[in-house]
Amino acid sequence: MLSLYKGKQPSLAQLRAFVAVAEHLHFRDAAAAIGMSQPALSGAVSALEEALGVQLLERTTRRVLLSPAGERLAVRARAVLDAVSELMEEAEAAHAPFTGVLRLGVIPTVAPYLLPTVLKLVHERYPELDLQVHEEQTSSLLEGLAAGRLDLLLLAVPLGVPGVTELPLFDEDFVLVTPEGHWLGGRTDIPRDALRELRLLLLDEGHCLRDQALDICREAGREDGAAVTTTAAGLSTLVQLVAGGLGVTLLPRTAVTVETGRNERLVTGWFADPAPSRRIALAMRTGAARQAEFEELAAALREAMAALPVRVLGPDT
Repeated sequence: MLSLYKGKQPSLAQLRAFVAVAEHLHFRDAAAAIGMSQPALSGAVSALEEALGVQLLERTTRRVLLSPAGERLAVRARAVLDAVSELMEEAEAAHAPFTGVLRLGVIPTVAPYLLPTVLKLVHERYPELDLQVHEEQTSSLLEGLAAGRLDLLLLAVPLGVPGVTELPLFDEDFVLVTPEGHWLGGRTDIPRDALRELRLLLLDEGHCLRDQALDICREAGREDGAAVTTTAAGLSTLVQLVAGGLGVTLLPRTAVTVETGRNERLVTGWFADPAPSRRIALAMRTGAARQAEFEELAAALREAMAALPVRVLGPDT
């Protein structure tokens, strides 16, 4: 629209001068309000009128009035200045770490057991951070990270995905959960090869914990064709099936207290060293603008998670 007149873009200084005059209807008062000399203010308004090709003010020796066009354009000018102010505030917030929105993706086999620690840390140490949590399976989380829908992931690694940087947090062992009376229940020296013939209950397809458990079984010498019953979408259901005598399952250490403490018919067995384990990490886009912030968050999480039954890792692991 401006190109229909003289092709000139109004400046922010011109808009501020005009809005000040529109609010005060007095050049001296308007100039004082925005810290500008009265001649400079008058010149800025005149330049704006020239750029827009519209008379904004009616000047008399006694008073200043807005023209009909000036009344309409004053509303627009205020909106522009408000939008610029919001832009500057947002940019200022971007410079400050741990402010604004952080969209964190978490896998289901981590969320119930680690989120209390994560949320407590954020609440106490980063109160200005707007943490938004999304619980999804690994493939969906990676798609969200690549598309910019998510900023940071908390999940099991290694991922082996180009363009994704992992910030290791800890390793945790798997334990065997059995029904009461099972011959392996309560043992502390279970050999891995015991997994070869057990009736193993696992999560549905798509859960990384299922794939990890199958890898452990293959390492133990279990044949790919050996019976594996997949009947649960979550760990809570899985352990209840174990309690009902339908088989055994593998749980990560961080899930044991929550998932087995509600049923006296469940018994935990521990593997002989080295026990099968998984690694949990934060994952971000390589070269992310907030990389330093995410690295600091990873360090804080390692410190906070030291109280959990895990082996905390160093940043260079």
